[in-house]
This record gives sequence, structure tokens and C-alpha cells, in this order.
Amino acid sequence: MPSHSPYAVLGLWRNPFGELTQTERSELAVLDVREMVRFLKASSWAAIQLIGGCGFGKTTHLLALCRELPGAALVYFPEDGPRPRLPGSRPLLVDEGQRMGWWRRRELLASPGPIVVATHTDLSRPIQRAGFRLMTVDVQRAKSPQELATILNRRIEASRLRVRAGAPCPALPAVVPQFAEQLLQRFGSNLRAIENYLYDDLQQCVSEKQQWPHAI
Repeated sequence: MPSHSPYAVLGLWRNPFGELTQTERSELAVLDVREMVRFLKASSWAAIQLIGGCGFGKTTHLLALCRELPGAALVYFPEDGPRPRLPGSRPLLVDEGQRMGWWRRRELLASPGPIVVATHTDLSRPIQRAGFRLMTVDVQRAKSPQELATILNRRIEASRLRVRAGAPCPALPAVVPQFAEQLLQRFGSNLRAIENYLYDDLQQCVSEKQQWPHAI
């Protein structure tokens, strides 16, 4: 990335809080999914429900699980348009499961898993009624300031500007725990809301040629 990037003064080649690709989201996820993977591998009738509102990390959990489950299929149900077909392969991961509709949900639960469903609404009853052993993960759980700072700083590091050997490297912005605590007080654990706020905040600093005030 050329050094004349508007973000170069901050040691960055892009705004780190912009939209990421699915691959980037998976690689940058700060999640420990080992317990969930063990649960899914223990039985073909294992199911995990990731429950929470928009922006709290359900899709990120799914992508992290995909990396740990060879051969897993991921299906997304859009808000509008036809509902996608469900592949017969397992493990099967479903994003926006509350949009499946009765028929697709019946199809999903008619055969063994393991399965993972990310949903806004609690689907415990139909999942358990179908004979699955269920683990429910509340993605809206409170995060610590240190945990949030780690998540955000990993995104910053992934956007670090690579400079020529021997060239001076600008101080990289960083979210310190004290600032992370302020963000949690304002937005709770809604990562999308936090990232949107930080994106606009950093864009304004760049446009006004100012240092980001949260740099170490």
C-alpha cells in the first residue's frame, strides 16, 4: 500500500474499522471455540444455538467454527428473497436461523447434525424436541474492557502500513482498556455499533489531519 495513503500518518493503510471480508473476519476473530467444537464432535445429535441481536458477533462465531470443523457448510438466510436450500452435508451452520421458516427448520432438524444455528429468537424448544442435545451461547454476554481492547487492536494491527526497511514507522493507534471501558458503557457489547463509531471517529481525524486521540 503506498505511503501517500491518507491513513499513512497513523501508520495504517486503511481504516481498520471498515467492513471486512469473511476470510478476514474469521482470521481476526478473538474467540475460543474449543469447548463448542468438543461439544459438536461428541455426538451427531449435538446442536449449538448462538443467540443475540444484530452486531454482537453471531456470524463471527460461525466463521470461527467453520475454520475448526473441516467440511462444514455455512448457509445464510437473507431477509428478502427465496430461502436457500439446505445441503445434506454435516456439520451444518445456519446464519439468521430465525428466518428459516417452519418448513426449512423442519428439514434442518429431521436428520442428525451436528448443527449450529445463529438466531435472534430462542429456538430451544423445536431443537430439543427433535432430539438434539443443545448448547445455547449468549453472544450478548458482557465483555471486559481488556477483551474489547484486544478485539479492536487486532483489527488495527491487521491494517498496519508496511514500510520499507529502515524507514520511520508512525505510532500505531491503539484502543487502551480505559477507552474500551468508555465504549462498553456507551454501546454495551454491540461490536458493530462500536466499530461504526470508531470508523467515523477515525475518518474525521484523517480528514482533519489530526492524530487519533486514542493512540498510545
